[in-house]
Amino acid sequence: MNIEKDFFFDKKQNNPLNRVDGRAKVTGTATYAAEHQVSNLVYGFLVGSTIAKGRIKSMDTKSAERADGVLAVITHLNAPKIPGYQTGKDPSKPPTAGQPLRIFYDNQIYYYDQPIALVIADTYERVLDAAKLVKAQYDKEAHQTDLEANLSKAKAPSGPRKEDYKRGELDAYKKAPVKIKQEYYHPVEVHNPMELGSIIAQWEGSEKVTVYTKTQGVESTRNSIKDAFKLKPENITVQAEHIGGAFGMGLRTWPYEIAAIMGAQKIGKPLKLVLHREQMFTNVGYRPETIQKISMGATADGKLIGITHEATANTSAYEEFTEATVNITQFMYACPNVATRYRIVPLNVCTPIWMRGPGEATGAFALESAMDELAHVLKIDPIEFRLRNHADVDPEHNRPWSSKHLKECYQMGAEKIGWKDRKLEPRTLKEGDWLIGYGMGTGSFGAMRWVATIKANLQSDGRLLLQCSVNDMGPGTATMMTAVASEAMGLTPDKITIQMGSTKLPPGPMQGGSNVTSTVGSAVHDVCAELKQQIAALASKEGSAFHKAKAVNVKPEDLIFSSDGVALKKKDSVKITYNELFRQNNLKTLELTKESKGQEQPYSMYSFSMHFVKLRVHPATGRIKIDHVVSCADAGTIISPKTAASQMIGGAVGGIGMALMEDLVVDHRFGRPINNNLADYHVPVNADIPNIDVLFVNKKDPFTNPMGSKGLGEIALVGVAPAIANAVFNATGKRIRTLPITPDKLMEV
Repeated sequence: MNIEKDFFFDKKQNNPLNRVDGRAKVTGTATYAAEHQVSNLVYGFLVGSTIAKGRIKSMDTKSAERADGVLAVITHLNAPKIPGYQTGKDPSKPPTAGQPLRIFYDNQIYYYDQPIALVIADTYERVLDAAKLVKAQYDKEAHQTDLEANLSKAKAPSGPRKEDYKRGELDAYKKAPVKIKQEYYHPVEVHNPMELGSIIAQWEGSEKVTVYTKTQGVESTRNSIKDAFKLKPENITVQAEHIGGAFGMGLRTWPYEIAAIMGAQKIGKPLKLVLHREQMFTNVGYRPETIQKISMGATADGKLIGITHEATANTSAYEEFTEATVNITQFMYACPNVATRYRIVPLNVCTPIWMRGPGEATGAFALESAMDELAHVLKIDPIEFRLRNHADVDPEHNRPWSSKHLKECYQMGAEKIGWKDRKLEPRTLKEGDWLIGYGMGTGSFGAMRWVATIKANLQSDGRLLLQCSVNDMGPGTATMMTAVASEAMGLTPDKITIQMGSTKLPPGPMQGGSNVTSTVGSAVHDVCAELKQQIAALASKEGSAFHKAKAVNVKPEDLIFSSDGVALKKKDSVKITYNELFRQNNLKTLELTKESKGQEQPYSMYSFSMHFVKLRVHPATGRIKIDHVVSCADAGTIISPKTAASQMIGGAVGGIGMALMEDLVVDHRFGRPINNNLADYHVPVNADIPNIDVLFVNKKDPFTNPMGSKGLGEIALVGVAPAIANAVFNATGKRIRTLPITPDKLMEV
């Protein structure tokens, strides 16, 4: 890992700050949703439909109800009325925030494995056994789960944000002397985090509920529960401090969570519901299947003239889901004529959900593959081709970038991967029986900053407590907050405690969209700045050591802050401990709460990444072996080097899965997946992961936030898959445009 400066290092140890919750996670003391200890707990299990479309004709639940330990079986025939569901069947009036599917509302079936019953029993073993006894008869209807077969039903999404985009002349690529026109395919990709979807719901009377659930945003989950059950927000507590991975599946409140809360209310006991692994493939979203067409033209010397990018993806039959698949094409390169179009096809499947690098990861596969294809036709090195079309300003909005150091990423990554050894002509490099190839792909994602509130409590012994409802699905949010506070207050990390992941705490943002460091880090910075202002005011009061030293109206910048107290910069022998400062001012603690949000700026704010891959292909077997990955990020100031590097490595691993393995296969005769398990749905394992080098430009962005950081989580993945596909082409001369790139597509190339 290459870090230019140790700005947020633990200075005492002179090395990057360790993950502050790391010991709790590896020793098992970190508590996840299903692990909370609740008295009188009962268990729920969802029974799913066996058809993909139709209506439930009849249900037989008597055997299940008579089974040992069973407390209730809830179906659409006896489900309690959820107040938020009573909005009629107008699809424009969703019953809960972001979740139109009304669970157990009627007998309509929209997709295979849609929950049709909730069985509740006194033990997990008994509820599993009883769930097998629920039987349903259906009036089946013809279902549609094949995107390609239903392209004629593609429609433009509603709302202005997904309108067709045009800059300059439409389809100007046709006039270019050199042009390509290709189609790229991305299959359904499933999140598959380690932690299953899980929830414990506990009611106090009929108006108050506490929920331990797997969510990337406790505030948004509380809003969904409020909308569904029409409760006062202050009567809903959502807890989710630790999440065992999510990748996007926790960005909404799913029907299984509403079902658990409903079930707990009906039986008057706390209820735990944990999804089976197969249900994770069918009920909590996925990256949608997408077909993209890119037409691209350039001058003979490699200047882009026009790009047309069209994408068609699936949504569910009951909801419009959209993502930013074509948006990356609108700003990535300095091209005068760009047109994009995005369409969706309703199918009998669960609604997709945003997955790491939502839209941009899919769109970059097509765009960066097409750039590589056109560079090959032009006989120009792929890096040189991108440099000739580097966008010095944002061409979409015609305004400057807040910062952009993508050229440094090209240079640093190319040197590290050994790009100089790459040959322009494919199938040129060989080592024994193996063909050697190099590839690269660019990534980008918006550098967003939302709103967060932090409560700070400074103790007389110099210990600082920071509280915020934001939670952590793995990036190291608590570590980042500790690093920012340590730097701001001069405290050693062991003096700082983070409390997070509960609606009982000041509101924070959702963990998603690469916004948390910028948003919550800014709030930590701002609350520490105000804390320092108050400390400076107290320290310069009449009668204090500073006042006696003729230091009046002391400002924070006049002081040295440390774990023990504060001292004057100009005369560090004049100092005072926090214990003495608090005693003199009759204080036990110093406490304040601060909301922080960004200001609108006349700049386009994006993070950028560059991924390089060296791999080998065995032509007789089609086997691909990745030798080396280099990922370089322009993400502003790197606040927590260790967790940032882990983010980049995790993104590269996800990109390897996206490029070479992941593909949810649906048997369209029955509308059901056939590899909905971790034995048949392949994901990368340790043996698949090569040496991964992570490089950071690590230059402060002047405008994004006080720390100068930009988002990192999404750009870690965006651009990896096309880098691998481009390397495969460089090795073999065979262009694979349909993911994943499996051996059968490369045998005897």
